[in-house]
Amino acid sequence: MANLSITNIKAPAGCNKKKKYLGRGTGSGHGKTSTRGHKGQGQRAGRDFRPGYEGGSMTLFRRMPKRGFRSRSKIGYQIINIEQLNRFSKGSTVTALSLKEEGLIKDENGLIKVLGDGKLNKVLNIKVNKISAAAKNKITESGSTVELV
Repeated sequence: MANLSITNIKAPAGCNKKKKYLGRGTGSGHGKTSTRGHKGQGQRAGRDFRPGYEGGSMTLFRRMPKRGFRSRSKIGYQIINIEQLNRFSKGSTVTALSLKEEGLIKDENGLIKVLGDGKLNKVLNIKVNKISAAAKNKITESGSTVELV
């Protein structure tokens, strides 16, 4: 390769495209209809119709059946079961950060809910966003405390 400097830099092949000159005679290849086809709404100036418009007939997306539903108000909780809390040492405080370090949740800033599957064998201080009634009963029976954050 030749010595490259600011004086001999060239644009790569195919990067400079010629402008399409419209309506300059049939010899140009873009004369007569100026690449707009024949007659109708698409050839007129200032045409303004959305993609998928079918000239007033029922559009494809309206002919298709509707399927499914997604509630926008649904809050996503990260679920923890009581059995999983046995990993922590006796008397420790279980927070979002400690759950993340233990690998039980993915996002320490997200909401956490404790469910009542399993049995708690240790006394812990638990700080979460939400807890089920069954989980609350099992935690208080074991002598642990629950604080809703």
